[in-house]
Amino acid sequence: MSQPMRVVAVFAANPALTSVLSATLATRPGLKVRSFDSEAGLVAYMRFAHVDLLVCDFDCPEAPAAELTQSLRRNAELGCADMQVIALTRRVGPHLKVVATMHGIDEVIAKPMSPKYLLERVVARLDWAPREVPAPIVAGMLRRPSRQGSMTPNWGANVVQLFPRGSTQAR
Repeated sequence: MSQPMRVVAVFAANPALTSVLSATLATRPGLKVRSFDSEAGLVAYMRFAHVDLLVCDFDCPEAPAAELTQSLRRNAELGCADMQVIALTRRVGPHLKVVATMHGIDEVIAKPMSPKYLLERVVARLDWAPREVPAPIVAGMLRRPSRQGSMTPNWGANVVQLFPRGSTQAR
């Protein structure tokens, strides 16, 4: 039985990075990759098509990852509560875990990274993504479904682990 096509949207800090990442992700059978150069284009696409995973960038001047993710998740027209989010960043600091968690970002990868490494992380996320349990929005705050124990993580050196095993924040 073949896997269904999974849609990955890429909106990075600059068009060159978006293009390189999109081209690398598109080499994987089963992935339909859509690249965007503006938040407006991404939102317009998401109004009529489901996105399984978004790759965005904290360093994007138009729409930094935290603000973009929060905006998308709060837009009831988009129906993206179950969308996975991988954010890229140049600056990793102690506040990053808090910011990413508050805004519904599932994984943060430090730049520079290999586009093939991003492909590995996208595939791991999509194989893990729960499709049947949408995340409910409670009083304007997104509550992520519990994903603890659904995957044995293999954290690389440039991945910031948001929900360590045994953490109560993933619940």
